[in-house]
Amino acid sequence: MKGPENKRKIKLLKQREFIAFAALIIIFMAFSLASENFFTLFNVMNIFRQASINAIIAVGMTFVIISGGIDLSVGAIVSLSGVMAAMVMGNWGMNSVVGVLCGLIVGIVIGFINGFVITKGGVPPIIATVASMTIAKGLALVLTGGRSVTNLPDSFSVIGRGNIGALPIPVFIIIITYVFGYVLLKKTRFGATVFGIGGNEEAARLAGTSVEWVKIRVYMFCGAMSAISGLIMASRLNSGQPLAGDGLDLNAIAAVVIGGASVNGGVGGVVGSLIGALLMSVLTNGFDLIGMGRYYQMIFTGIVLILAVTLQKKTR
Repeated sequence: MKGPENKRKIKLLKQREFIAFAALIIIFMAFSLASENFFTLFNVMNIFRQASINAIIAVGMTFVIISGGIDLSVGAIVSLSGVMAAMVMGNWGMNSVVGVLCGLIVGIVIGFINGFVITKGGVPPIIATVASMTIAKGLALVLTGGRSVTNLPDSFSVIGRGNIGALPIPVFIIIITYVFGYVLLKKTRFGATVFGIGGNEEAARLAGTSVEWVKIRVYMFCGAMSAISGLIMASRLNSGQPLAGDGLDLNAIAAVVIGGASVNGGVGGVVGSLIGALLMSVLTNGFDLIGMGRYYQMIFTGIVLILAVTLQKKTR
């Protein structure tokens, strides 16, 4: 990627991140005035706990979108990873460590399959990931018979419901995944190639980049992040739910786009994605406190996403 072009994209991303952050602050202040229960330590920690699922998926989705792809299977990975971990622990009597590892393996394997089908099979990302979403959701329902998997060990519930001091453990997981994602994206050759592929795939290929292998790793990383979210979800619910991840794919995409990533690839960052995920969590939490129904929340979230994409076009 050329120097001036790189600087232009960095400036563009910072503009979009600033707009998203300003929107987050304004919405946060509005809900603080609208409800006396909003701006409390308990509720702020609750917002972070609620945001953890979407925020961690958004780390992986950021890499996918920057590379010029899309992944609609992340919600199904959340469900299947949580179900697999729950079955290993609840049905087969294994400990929490084995359950967590099995859940992570599910996400990484599905991510590898996504990347392989897209790069080696030449299948468009939207088709490949919709297919894997359908398969993963079907597997979760077949394995559970459509029922919850319970009887999980107490040690597993700590992941999603435990605290370290005043901070929920999912907040620490957010911090770890975002620091790792930031370093991987901004400070490594792999991150630079992800930007390069998203900006101009053919130029990256001519420069000697192994485009196929980079894309496969991007989808594996996204699958791993989705699996982590699936484990947190199962821990919070204290059960494996075969439909727990429904709708999370679109939420993750919305968070990344609201945070400034370009749907055309080549522009984006994990900082903006975190802002986008927090903004969506603040909206959901605030609307719940003022008594706005979930259906209206869905409408408003869609409007916010349209405005975010429109602002992207204007800032270009």
